[in-house]
Amino acid sequence: MSGTLCAVVLAAGYGVRLRPLTLQRPKALCPVGNVPLLGHALDRLAALGLCGPGRVAVNASWLSDQVVAYVGDRATTSVEADPPLGTAGALVRLREWVAGRDVLVANADAYLAGDVAPLLAGWDRDHVRLLGVPAPPGTVDAFSGYRFAGLSLLPWRWVRRLRPGAAELVREVWRPAEAAGELRVVPFDGYFRDTGTPAGYLAANLHAAGGGNLVAPDAVVTGTCRQAVVGAGAVVHGSVTRTVVWPGARVEAPEHLVDAVRAGHGVTVTVGR
Repeated sequence: MSGTLCAVVLAAGYGVRLRPLTLQRPKALCPVGNVPLLGHALDRLAALGLCGPGRVAVNASWLSDQVVAYVGDRATTSVEADPPLGTAGALVRLREWVAGRDVLVANADAYLAGDVAPLLAGWDRDHVRLLGVPAPPGTVDAFSGYRFAGLSLLPWRWVRRLRPGAAELVREVWRPAEAAGELRVVPFDGYFRDTGTPAGYLAANLHAAGGGNLVAPDAVVTGTCRQAVVGAGAVVHGSVTRTVVWPGARVEAPEHLVDAVRAGHGVTVTVGR
């Protein structure tokens, strides 16, 4: 499949459910395990042999300057005017870059730990594929009993027929392919979390910490950490439990944060359990 496949990482969303965190940085750059979500996505693609601006593109809109600066020369960047074009519209804007290739679409806000290579194994380049995890009964957005787990394979012919304008893949590709019998779900047996909500974002970080603490080497911790992720340059003089402390953020004594995210400028989001 070498040379016939490219990848697009979707990183343009507002991240409304994560506000006020995403008023400081785009959702794709929110850190999980002290690595921006977009960094995890690019590393995942590189492990599949997809890297560089000729093979990987990233779309951006909200706080796009931060995304462009982070990506650098690791990928092509496609900056969309506000509002973003949606998951399908992003591919239309990149269609000249795609140039007849099949596309691996990756959601930047999907946190995955495990092997995603089975998504590509034995692909006939004809059927649409989704990576999926079992969906609870009654899930309205399920596909054959599975929830979308952040990665999809699209044959060029489906990309070619997309219409210009704001649109979503679920309506323009996935549901039509399902109705035509051209959609296949590949089960993912690793760990997956949608980080678009504070609860999902915190859970992904705690998973990345492996049940313990993950503290950046230059962080200053004089207080107490229990199942915490503490970013570069952060300062913890208080107590944090099941908490994420963003790079450069501070937790002062006698603060005690539980099930929370502390970002810069004293912004705190508390997650109910």
